[in-house]
Amino acid sequence: MKRPPDRAAPDDDAALFRAAVRDAVPLPAAARRLRAPARQPPVPVQSLLDEHTALAESRTAPLDADAALETGEEAAYLREGLSRQVLRRLRRGHWVVQAQLDLHGLTRDEARAAVGDFLRESVRHARRCVRIVHGKGLGSRNREPVLKEKIRGWLAQREEVLAFCQAPAAQGGSGALFVLLKA
Repeated sequence: MKRPPDRAAPDDDAALFRAAVRDAVPLPAAARRLRAPARQPPVPVQSLLDEHTALAESRTAPLDADAALETGEEAAYLREGLSRQVLRRLRRGHWVVQAQLDLHGLTRDEARAAVGDFLRESVRHARRCVRIVHGKGLGSRNREPVLKEKIRGWLAQREEVLAFCQAPAAQGGSGALFVLLKA
């Protein structure tokens, strides 16, 4: 069997290659550049935790804030005669929170006095929207919120309060209230 003239025998290929690279010399060790192994991308741990928390809340929370209002699960108040749109805007952050009061560690009497002083001061400084942090009760004796229900009643009695609602999770959630004051 005769080979076509354009194709060399396998032994000839090896010989041709050796002849072609006969003058080649290996690179010196110092001139070699080793590639660093590919770095693993960072793991966004906090983002994963936030997503997990949001997913857990979505399983237990009402479908929307209006549904929560109707079922009574969200702390909310709207002065009679005002549109429900005011409460929706407050909940969605239409007004910027201009001041806040943290009631952690206070007794009922101290908290009531602090709330009264804070609201008077806020009205005097023409603040429209404030946040009051009453806590979730995790540090109380029975791990139940002591001030949560009290503060709702106190705020509803105040003439300068137009509306209040539970703060978004990022700003205190069920442990804080946004309060809209008279202009």
